[in-house]
Amino acid sequence: MTFRHTAKTALTGLKTNKTRSALTILGIVIGVTAIIMVVSLGEGAQNLILGQIEGIGARVIGIIPGRAPKGPTDILATLTASLKQRDLDLLSRKENVPHAEDIMPIVFGSETVSYEGETYRPTIFGGTELMAEIYDIYPDQGRNISGDDVRGGADVVILGSKVVEELAPGGNLLGERIKIKGRNFLVIGILPKKGGSSFINFDEMAMVPYTTAQNYIFGIKYFNRIAVRADTEANINTTVEDIKATLRNAHNITDPEKDDFGVETQADALKTVGTILTTLTLFLALVAAISLVVGGIGIMNIMLVSVTERTREIGLRKALGATNKNILAQFLFEAIILTGIGGFVGILLGSGLSFATAFIISKVFGIAWSFSLPWQAAILGIAVSGAIGLIFGLYPARKAAAKNPIEALRYE
Repeated sequence: MTFRHTAKTALTGLKTNKTRSALTILGIVIGVTAIIMVVSLGEGAQNLILGQIEGIGARVIGIIPGRAPKGPTDILATLTASLKQRDLDLLSRKENVPHAEDIMPIVFGSETVSYEGETYRPTIFGGTELMAEIYDIYPDQGRNISGDDVRGGADVVILGSKVVEELAPGGNLLGERIKIKGRNFLVIGILPKKGGSSFINFDEMAMVPYTTAQNYIFGIKYFNRIAVRADTEANINTTVEDIKATLRNAHNITDPEKDDFGVETQADALKTVGTILTTLTLFLALVAAISLVVGGIGIMNIMLVSVTERTREIGLRKALGATNKNILAQFLFEAIILTGIGGFVGILLGSGLSFATAFIISKVFGIAWSFSLPWQAAILGIAVSGAIGLIFGLYPARKAAAKNPIEALRYE
């Protein structure tokens, strides 16, 4: 029996029970659709987040107080106030960190702001005049924070677009005064609307001089973070080692395992976030793949029913000269056709739903979410669905091939 004849016979068998075949395919369609959507949306999220991290700048190095917890006793170490003015002064000295082009202390937290009876609780972000350059976010109205504002601890603020909308719907707060923790702050700038596309959501942020944030808003003497920008990308690793050496010397630390600070580059952040997102996507894809196994069991069940219903047909074909191999190929081919169609439809449906989801997220929620369909996921969907058909169709096909033709013809 030729391959063409086997395929034609298998298709004829499937057409006799179109409704049952369609319902059998549905299980595979759902499984493949779920896998395609998970992988596609996972890659879209990864591209969005990693793109925002890259946007901060490859030369930016972050210094974080505390150390990553390795056990229950280390939890409090993440809350330490280990970065202070003395550390900033030491890092600012060229003999300590010669390749540091810019250094900016960062203080942040949440506090209520108010204007003419309207209140909102944005993130208060305290920094220097370097904030705009480091994070590539410049006011589209008004001006940036100046060095004099920082040195004088001025009561000035730059507002994100959502903060303005919440405090003065339809209005413009540039040049107005708002209250933060009982103090009047002059609005000197308004940031452009960036939506949820930014890794740091500047729309919901109020930016002030870090000296003002420390002394008048949070009442602290330490920093939540210090950003250091190296002069060139080639000197990033050298700068990292200089930072570590300077802080260890300042904190009397001889064992690197006891560091009360962390230093990370954008490359470190990209690698960490990328690993986490990839692992999460694979985990969700494996969970979605469970439905493929369920669909495979459904195919095996339907094929077993089909073998029973077509016992006389099997007996007649064997009586006319069909071999066990011919019968095995026919029923195995039927299972593969079912899963193959399911896989193809699942890829089309998953791609369509992923595109629609990405479009809705970008338009409705204002997030720069791009549609992404990895070709590996499409190939995986076809390969897995075909394998499912082969594996779960083998037993019913062998059972059909093993039937005795005489007993099969007598079957009622």
